[in-house]
Order: sequence, then C-alpha cells, then structure tokens
Amino acid sequence: MRGRLWRTTNPALSEDRRAALMSDLGRARAAVNAARPEGGPALTKARAEVDAAKVALGERGPVWWTDGALDLNRHMARNTPYADWAARRDWAKG
Repeated sequence: MRGRLWRTTNPALSEDRRAALMSDLGRARAAVNAARPEGGPALTKARAEVDAAKVALGERGPVWWTDGALDLNRHMARNTPYADWAARRDWAKG
C-alpha cells in the first residue's frame, strides 16, 4: 500500500480459523472507531484487540515463514531487496 510492504496472513491457517480471526479484527476495528472520540481506556483496549487479531493472523508478531527471509513488514519497498520489483508496480509510480 503506497509503496510499503505489508505482511500477508499466514497461509497455514485453516479457512475457518482465518475467517474467525478476520471477524474478530473487524469487530476490534469498529471498537477503535467507536472509542476514538473519547479516547481513554476504551480506545487502548480496542487497539490492543486489533493488535491481538493481527498477531493471531500472522500479520504482526513472530514471523510464520521458516525460510529465513527478512521480515520487511511496513518497510518502504524502494528501500528493500524488492526495490526493482516495486519500481515496476503501478502504485510505485504515483
């Protein structure tokens, strides 16, 4: 997204588990949006729930792959070994 690399969901998750975690993530994101105007403990709790869902999905936290590849999550693609690949993408030109 906008030139950043983002980690994908762990493909080893079963479809049922992935769907349940995506549902949890959606509810947590809605809770963040609802809590944002007041802030405080409710917002902190909602953000923690988003993080927990993303970790369970494999999008944050320990890497789920075993080939020793670097975790370049959130890095600008142009600053990684994928710079040439990124330069050929439409999103990289804007």
